[in-house]
Amino acid sequence: MREEIAKAVEYLLSSRRTVALTGAGISVESGIPPFRGPGSLWEKFDPMEYAHINAFLKDPEKIWKTLIAEMRDVLMNAAPNAGHFGLARLEKLGLMGTVITQNIDGLHQKAGSTDVIEFHGNFAWLSCLECGIRKEIGQVNAADLPPRCDCGGIFRPDCVFFGELIPPEALDRSQQASAQCDVMLVVGTSATVQPAAYMPVIARQRGAAIIEINPEPTPLTGTTSQVLVQGKAGEVMNELVSAVESLKK
Repeated sequence: MREEIAKAVEYLLSSRRTVALTGAGISVESGIPPFRGPGSLWEKFDPMEYAHINAFLKDPEKIWKTLIAEMRDVLMNAAPNAGHFGLARLEKLGLMGTVITQNIDGLHQKAGSTDVIEFHGNFAWLSCLECGIRKEIGQVNAADLPPRCDCGGIFRPDCVFFGELIPPEALDRSQQASAQCDVMLVVGTSATVQPAAYMPVIARQRGAAIIEINPEPTPLTGTTSQVLVQGKAGEVMNELVSAVESLKK
């Protein structure tokens, strides 16, 4: 067992409350491109032109036929990977509580995590701009874009566009979970986008141990986090869960 895994296991086994903060890096292994960096969506689409709420309200047909249609096809075909299943397994072992995710793919829930705070909403659900009714994206006729509700209103994804605030309940619950945890796993995120990036800081200020699982060091490394386990999320989570299970037998 490598040293970093051993340290992470020690923290997990001694924790009363463990929280995870996840980002795009955990879902890349499910075939979902990140929003930032090489090969990202924002290299292909100008976020101010295609992902700002004002752009959507001005021309929903354009946004649906470009950005949203592409994301829908990718997300509807995506499946959880070992990173998602690893966090769900830790929950079943009684070692994981809340998962705070910046992702909009719903893969944590599909993997079996039961307490997921979706910081930026969930693309799997749509809301009508007129009457507010919510439907799963697979239940909406996408033959004509933008899709319309029975009331005539246009459906929008239940995710946070640029220019919109983080849902207050998600922000409040995330801050509370971060302040009350003993250990926070930071998986697949460089923790640079606010306000999600402040969650590890809140946890650390309240005395929690911060464990990073990322391919490369991040701004948290050596300042906020005590442990950095380098590697892909799925591979590291497999290693971590196997180590935990061997010690719990």
